Amino acid sequence: MADYERIERESDLRALARDLLREKEIAVDTEADSFYHYFDKTCLVQIGSTQGIYLIDPLALGGPAELAPLAPVFASKKIRKVFHAAEYDLYVLKRDCSFEFANLFDTMISAQLLGYPAVGLQALAKRHFDVSLPKDEQRSDWSSRPLRESQLIYAAADVTYLVPLADKLEEELAKAGRLGWAQQEFEALIRRTWPAREFDGAGYLRIKGAKALDPTSLAVLRELYLLRDARAREVDRPSFKILGNRTLMEIAQIKPTSPAELSEIKGVTELILRRLGREVLAAVARGQRAPHEPLRKTGNGRRRMDRRTERRVTRLKRWRESRAKELGLDPGVLCPNSSLEAIAWRDPAKPGDLTEVPELKKWFVTEFGSEIVDVLHDSDAEEAASRD
Repeated sequence: MADYERIERESDLRALARDLLREKEIAVDTEADSFYHYFDKTCLVQIGSTQGIYLIDPLALGGPAELAPLAPVFASKKIRKVFHAAEYDLYVLKRDCSFEFANLFDTMISAQLLGYPAVGLQALAKRHFDVSLPKDEQRSDWSSRPLRESQLIYAAADVTYLVPLADKLEEELAKAGRLGWAQQEFEALIRRTWPAREFDGAGYLRIKGAKALDPTSLAVLRELYLLRDARAREVDRPSFKILGNRTLMEIAQIKPTSPAELSEIKGVTELILRRLGREVLAAVARGQRAPHEPLRKTGNGRRRMDRRTERRVTRLKRWRESRAKELGLDPGVLCPNSSLEAIAWRDPAKPGDLTEVPELKKWFVTEFGSEIVDVLHDSDAEEAASRD
């Protein structure tokens, strides 16, 4: 595995940033600690260049905000930044550092658009370079210091092959006539923004089985959910590591009244009982005193389709299945169900009408707009003929 250099001082980071501004292409990855903390953060930034691999430690530097010298590198249009599955990396770097990005290449999106059966970085490295990347540190606590040698090797490996991989995939995309598709996907990622994280007080309603509970049990579940979030914030741990959803549901249904009853519930350990037992029982009591108000039926956010719209969706799915097979693409990559439904609702009379459907990507409209309109119009004509 390639050697790496650790960057833990501001002077070294500034020197690295100056060097990176002379590069034409760099590989980038990040490691965060969302599996271990409620308030997750960027814990490591890996960069590969022609000069070597650099593991930048924002925690040693004083926090993610101290990564500011890298801002001109990420914003530069002259330097291509290669990521694998860039969405989360961009999210944490924009959130923690307010970085702007330009000239991005995503190897996972590229593999999807090429119809690869497996698009993980390990699968791509094995396919193109016949190497097996380490995978034992995927669930590591990247906020813990000092980092182990195995973690550092894992982190360095994630950027070792990204640039040559991007070059290979770019060539394949160009040969397949899909490079423009990929570039539009990359630009959409660059432009994407994420809302500030806020606690959803109604999130308990999305727990599996919650909406089937009786009003009292649902009220208990709500109190338990609020308690869990408050404790998770207090101790800076992910909510699921305080109490799992299944355990919340079981407590809400059984409604224990004593520590002994609570201890019988799966997922309630002796430690949980000792640290949180009294508060859990109090939450159960609060919920029982104030049953939940009736749930309003809000549906799933989709309009109820009439039969003609349903038939359009069916035709579009048949077209997608056939076309995706011809192209060697996953049907969901070609056009997700939500986009097919949006087309069916719009019922376009001409290809240009599809530009008014926000769910559709520009490359899809350009490449397949005429086919879509023909499919819908031909089917409408067949239906009309059959009625005559």
